[in-house]
Amino acid sequence: METTLVILKPDTLQRNLMADIIGRFEKKGLKLVGLKMMSISDALIAEHYEHHVQKPFFTELKSFMQSTPVVVMAWQGVEAVAMVRQILGSTSGRKADIGTIRGDLSNSVSHNLVHGSDSVETAEKEIKRFFKEDELFDWKKSDLEHVYASDE
Repeated sequence: METTLVILKPDTLQRNLMADIIGRFEKKGLKLVGLKMMSISDALIAEHYEHHVQKPFFTELKSFMQSTPVVVMAWQGVEAVAMVRQILGSTSGRKADIGTIRGDLSNSVSHNLVHGSDSVETAEKEIKRFFKEDELFDWKKSDLEHVYASDE
C-alpha cells in the first residue's frame, strides 16, 4: 500500500467543496489515515514550494496559500499516488478532463483546488513535512476486501 498527500487549498474551503472532494477519494476506496486543518507558515511554504521560490509568481502563490487555513490529508491504497493524481486531473482546470476534480470544479492553473504528491518519493517527504508520526493512523478499513482482490 502507498500513502500520498493531498492538500485542499484555500479555494476549496472558500467554495465549500471539501465534502465533494473528500467524497471522491472515499468513493474510490482510498483509506484516510491523516487529516488536519492548519495555517501554513512562511518557512513551510518555502520548503513545500522550493522549486517555485525564485519564480515571479511565488509571492502570489504564497499569499494565496496563506489566505485561509488548508486541509492536509494522507490517503492510502494500492498505487495511491497515481490514483490520486488521476482523480485530481491536469494542473489546469481548463485543460483537465471532465470527471476529474479539477476538470469538474476548477477553471484555473493556480487556483486549482488541490495539491497531490507527484511520486512515491515526494509523497513520503511531503507526509513527513505536514504530519507528525502520531497524527497518522493505522486502522483496519473493513471494506477493503470489496475494493481490492486478494492478490492486489
